[in-house]
Amino acid sequence: MANLKLVGVSKTYPSGKAALYNVSLTSSGNEFIAVTGGSSCGKSTLLRIIAGLEDATGGDIYIGDKLMNALKPKDRDVAMVFGTNTLYPAMSVADNMAYGLKMRNVPSAVAAESVKVVAEMLGISDVLYRKPKTLTAAQRLLATYGRAVVREPKIYLFDDPLSGLDEKLKEQMRGVLVSLQARVGGTFVYATKNIADAMSMATRIVVLKDGFVQQIDSPRNLYDYPANEYVAFFVGSPAMNFMRRAKAERDEGGVYCDVRGVKIYLPENILARWQGAEEYIGTGREVTLGLRPEDIKAGGEGAVLEGVVSGADPVEDGVAEVELARGVSLSVFLSKPVKGEKCKLSIDLSRLYVFDGETTLSLLSRDGGYAVDEGNEDASFVPLTAAEAEEQMKLHAPAEAPKSKRR
Repeated sequence: MANLKLVGVSKTYPSGKAALYNVSLTSSGNEFIAVTGGSSCGKSTLLRIIAGLEDATGGDIYIGDKLMNALKPKDRDVAMVFGTNTLYPAMSVADNMAYGLKMRNVPSAVAAESVKVVAEMLGISDVLYRKPKTLTAAQRLLATYGRAVVREPKIYLFDDPLSGLDEKLKEQMRGVLVSLQARVGGTFVYATKNIADAMSMATRIVVLKDGFVQQIDSPRNLYDYPANEYVAFFVGSPAMNFMRRAKAERDEGGVYCDVRGVKIYLPENILARWQGAEEYIGTGREVTLGLRPEDIKAGGEGAVLEGVVSGADPVEDGVAEVELARGVSLSVFLSKPVKGEKCKLSIDLSRLYVFDGETTLSLLSRDGGYAVDEGNEDASFVPLTAAEAEEQMKLHAPAEAPKSKRR
């Protein structure tokens, strides 16, 4: 299977609005890559550019070491899957799956055999001669996958095909996609705003925000070694707690961070990873501390913080807000939270995260726990700071239309 390489891909619309900024990515010939981020981050635009459905305004797209920029979609040999509603309703499942081969003038006997093999792989042989409207949601989705696989394209592109499915079916389809990628041995690029989908299926994840790449790495590395606050917030559920405007100080007990009177002493493993710590300790430069709810336990002999339950999360079951000081609170797992109840918290401080208060970049270097992938050429990527990204957005912002003069 062919590899995929993006070099400085950018997209600016005629209005002046920029959707992608200098996106680079190198893939081997056999990967499951997820592209994720919040709404309007550019993930679908990126897939459409790879497919040739939209033109990039900057950068290059290579598939199998061949430059794709000037080629039409039909000549790029990619398959794009949008979801369950793209089958032709008047055709049988078999005809839907064979349609791409027919357009390429593949002999009907060869096409029929290919459809048979792929249908057996996906477990839909018994519905090949039925129309899409008679299928279950799972069968329609499998038929859509089959239509892409039967063509044996160089690259498979999926634009959030699991969106809108119930959790049971979504979990089933996740397993199908992972198994399918392993069996066909191709490069899958999967765009989704659902971080759970990305974390459970992908071997690598591209995190986008407002068109800017934030980090490209494995799911585990993104979770344990986020490049900045956004990645740390986006990867994980419930979201990471942030304690902002903290200042580092030193006393006889060691180095600690003060957040509105709440003191958190830093363990040796965090201090060893904190690059340029002396530039912050005692200087007044602010940092942001990050703590994941799963690294905080209520009670225990090693309790290091005390607070009061101020409320329960209406979305995350069993998650409560514990106020440590005015304006400082943490999301914590509590089985039966009672508002106003005092609570002692045991925190695994070896899992603490430290970010620069201004740039939002991580201040902690990678240690031995970082899973090195020699094939990941993008692992060393450093995202723009918040100020740099804002400056780039201003440069690409649409010009305001001149105001008409009153007569």
